[in-house]
Amino acid sequence: MEKGNGKAVHCVVLAYPAQGHINPMIQFSKRLKHQGVRVTLVTTLFYVKSLKDFPPSMSFDTISDGYDNGRHGDGLKHSVYVEVFRQKGSETLSELLDKFGDSGYPVDCIIYDAFMPWALDVAKKFGIVGAPYLTQNMPVNSIYYHAHSGKIKVPLTEDEILLPELPKLQQGDLPSFFSSYEEDPSVLEMLLDQFSNIHEADWVLCNAFYEMEKEVIDWTMKLWPKLRTIGPNIPSMFLDKRLQDDQEYGVSQFKSEECLDWLDNKPKGSVLYVSFGSLVPLAEEQIREVAYGLRDSGRYFLWVVRASEESKLPKDFEKNSEKGLVVTWCSQLQVLAHEAIGCFVTHCGWNSTLETISLGVPVIAVPQWSDQPTNAKYLVDVWKVGIRPVVDDDDKKIIMRKEALEFCIRELMEGDKGKEIRSNSMKLRNLAVEAVSEGGSSNKNIIEFVNSLFHVQTKGKGY
Repeated sequence: MEKGNGKAVHCVVLAYPAQGHINPMIQFSKRLKHQGVRVTLVTTLFYVKSLKDFPPSMSFDTISDGYDNGRHGDGLKHSVYVEVFRQKGSETLSELLDKFGDSGYPVDCIIYDAFMPWALDVAKKFGIVGAPYLTQNMPVNSIYYHAHSGKIKVPLTEDEILLPELPKLQQGDLPSFFSSYEEDPSVLEMLLDQFSNIHEADWVLCNAFYEMEKEVIDWTMKLWPKLRTIGPNIPSMFLDKRLQDDQEYGVSQFKSEECLDWLDNKPKGSVLYVSFGSLVPLAEEQIREVAYGLRDSGRYFLWVVRASEESKLPKDFEKNSEKGLVVTWCSQLQVLAHEAIGCFVTHCGWNSTLETISLGVPVIAVPQWSDQPTNAKYLVDVWKVGIRPVVDDDDKKIIMRKEALEFCIRELMEGDKGKEIRSNSMKLRNLAVEAVSEGGSSNKNIIEFVNSLFHVQTKGKGY
């Protein structure tokens, strides 16, 4: 899409330096490019150094978080990092915008990860459009917003939390940073700060789709009229297939280990896929319970255990057996899309949640931290596409025992409840595909957003 001067509308897409944040923003960038927008993906210099691959069609640039050689040692407080990043990030983002202006490709819009609200201040300084990109779903965003507004008292005092258009929540259904607030308040404070200036944003974009969260979205749009859902932001090949050659995210800190050949030899819907994400380490006791639960279930399983965690596996547990295969990494989307997969044992991170929803794979929900307990609540109780094991939580240690895992496997893979859950999973998948397809809710929202950038430029806004 061209402006009046014949040059394409130019968006800087500013991603927080973490795999789970940059991947969906890359996918949204591809959607913008499909609409004719010039996109420059920007993240921190140090994080770019750690990446192994880049999408060949994507333009990249960097800013500084103040730690271009890495955050050495464990002594750096998170609150200090956030403040240094705010100062140095604002400065170097401004320099980047000046550079683009001098080169003849001025920036018309900054789409920034909401974890960095200071980017909106930079956009306002340059007189260009500023749009936060919410990487978590709207129920989680609503919880954080109400805490920021003082409607949820921190530290928590109430056992039950009642919020508009959300189900009744227990303390354990909230993101984990509420319960850990007194130990370290800095992470929750950063997450609440997403909403410090959101009312000043020109648009608010969320990586979700309307049909899955319409009640809370409708309520929130009364606060932020320019809120739009633009997801699921996963490669097009697994949804609408309208973006050519879009089969993977294209940026990774990891090298994939191929396991599709192993799956090719397994019956349809027979394999448990197990992954607890790339960030949180599991206790050795929990890994042992998962290992024996998978082995004793008698089911085929493909389990991703990070290299740093392999030493925690029981000594008598075979990593490559007739029934099971343990790998250090795999292409999760390709695995979830494989017809042999019957269930996803997941930590319920939002990206993994969107992926399993988009591919119609039911879940056994085993949340660990962050927004995962809220995502699990929705997967099991609201969308009804999964089941959640009972856990032991004595002595502040939450452990899923092997018997609980085996019970859920039987329920999901053999029982009547499993049939209902699989049916619900396919219905939700169809809604996800429709949302990003021609005429779907997310596709319409992306077009509306892009058209607004064009109209802003024709009226002379920008620098």
